[in-house]
Amino acid sequence: MKISKVSTLSTGSVRIRPEHVGPTDKSTYVWLATSKTWTPPRPINVYVVEHSDGLVLFDTGQDRASVTDPNYFPGGLNRIVYDRLATFEIAPEQTLPNLLTAAGYDIADVHTAVLSHLHQDHIGGLGDLSKARIVVADEEWRSMRRPLAAARGYLRRHIERPDLRWERIHYEGIDPIGPFEQGHDLLPTPGHTAGSLSMLVRRTDAPPLLMVGDLTYDAELLAAGEIPGVGKKQDLHRAVAKVNQLRELFPDLVILAAHDPAAHLALH
Repeated sequence: MKISKVSTLSTGSVRIRPEHVGPTDKSTYVWLATSKTWTPPRPINVYVVEHSDGLVLFDTGQDRASVTDPNYFPGGLNRIVYDRLATFEIAPEQTLPNLLTAAGYDIADVHTAVLSHLHQDHIGGLGDLSKARIVVADEEWRSMRRPLAAARGYLRRHIERPDLRWERIHYEGIDPIGPFEQGHDLLPTPGHTAGSLSMLVRRTDAPPLLMVGDLTYDAELLAAGEIPGVGKKQDLHRAVAKVNQLRELFPDLVILAAHDPAAHLALH
């Protein structure tokens, strides 16, 4: 696949708890209930890859309806948890179609959208992508369909849309890359969620890129082997270790996370 350009768009900003970024020894339930501070605003990144078949997106950002529609999130106890977990700011011009237009594209140019996982700040643009192929790990889809989805971060009514063309990927039988026994270009990096994946982009005239979703919130923390405060710790440690082992194959590997404020600088 011939890649001509990779860029980043931000569908608004999010403040999260410092423990969310990590590292922390506290369990998610403890810090979520007790944390009293927020981080500075962090971007909600969408990565745009230009290649010969059309545009590929990695993640689709946050839906502006999440800050304008009082019924976007579930009610009751789940709403309290969502409100304590993150707070968003999204301007009218920060919708996915508007951002693509400002960057010289059209939403209709999107050929494929790869989702790192199905949490609401990564699936916000799905409503505008009915013509695109939507790629997600099969394990992530199955996790989303299990009971208590909203309590685990999955807002099913914003995901299971009848107008979308889903492709659920399996890694079996695909040639491995480095420490990854499964996956090629799309690599399994579970931990934040059961089916979280990362996308490796190899370019002929620039360093390779690894888009990792929420495996980390800070590329320097990942390089140091640290993990964030949300997810299964053992799986996160394992996935972070594998990503760092990739540097043996790609010493100039650039890590691009969904909410890393430094990510846009890494592309320049």
